[in-house]
Amino acid sequence: MSDSYYELIDSADPVGERFAATDLVRSTWSATIQHGAPVSALLVRGLERCEARPDTRLSRVMIDLLGGVPAEGDLWVRSRIERAGRQIELVGAEMLARGPDGEPRAVAKASGWRLKTIDTPTLLQASAPPLRPLREARSRDMKKDWDRNYVHSLDWRWLTKPLSEGPGESWIKPEVDLVNGETMTPLERLFAVADDANGIGTKLDPRKWTFMNTDLVVHIHRLPVGEWIGIRADTNYGPDGIATTIGSLFDETGAVAGIQQSVLVRPMPGR
Repeated sequence: MSDSYYELIDSADPVGERFAATDLVRSTWSATIQHGAPVSALLVRGLERCEARPDTRLSRVMIDLLGGVPAEGDLWVRSRIERAGRQIELVGAEMLARGPDGEPRAVAKASGWRLKTIDTPTLLQASAPPLRPLREARSRDMKKDWDRNYVHSLDWRWLTKPLSEGPGESWIKPEVDLVNGETMTPLERLFAVADDANGIGTKLDPRKWTFMNTDLVVHIHRLPVGEWIGIRADTNYGPDGIATTIGSLFDETGAVAGIQQSVLVRPMPGR
């Protein structure tokens, strides 16, 4: 396989565009399932390409992970207009994989509000303080800790120490294609790392706890520019094994989006 998350196998498959995943989608929790970030980015690709209109863009994307997305076997993505409109549209996409009966079934879904754009440069404003510049970030060489998986697809540089008090902060750059031979759009690039907010904002030792998010909601007020995406994230923990990650996403000029994730917290088996 090439240095990409996915290979497009058949764009005319009646179920939907058919893909094969590479090793670079594999999760850090288990090599048999996909990390949520490549899944999210491929669903965003489907949303953006669905009856595409150059006078609109996505303003809110919600990803629901319906279970572990298998890292091997056929994958399909299909999209549709859920609610058409001149200024406001709701677009949906879903990823399918073979179930126990061998038939395709949904394993992840996305919905996106797509709004008509106009020129408002004089209104440009973002309340989230910018991240410290990339030159102050440091690599922690996380690739050495895992066999080839999603982490190996990134240049990941930390501004804060993992598991420290307060929000975690990182700059991240995907170093591979989303789909082999395609150039990522700004939103595909954003979603190729947005799901990492949970790991950046966690306060839990991954040797003792699992903390897997079931969803990802991103509100985008501005399209990101450039290769690097910054994340500032923090996680709030309830008393009942449920947590929420809340944060902001950045490019090198400032904030571009807000992000939230629901998180299922469990003791690591054997602990």
